[in-house]
Amino acid sequence: MLQAKFSVKESQAYFLSNYKKYGFKDKSSMLRTAIDHFKKEIELERLRGSADLYSEIYSEDNDLKELTETAISGWPK
Repeated sequence: MLQAKFSVKESQAYFLSNYKKYGFKDKSSMLRTAIDHFKKEIELERLRGSADLYSEIYSEDNDLKELTETAISGWPK
């Protein structure tokens, strides 16, 4: 595993010092979990934004709606 050195605010350091209270074996495992969680949240936010954009484009493009209807005709409902 790689190591990194970084600075945190006092309140963040205090939070990390309570790692056992939150069920972690050490500060590093707590921080890794937090980073993984944050990464998933960012990716989900991007995915939602992309879905919103596709939805907006679809709602405004009648040719795309027609193409979609043609493509799904014959599929079970």
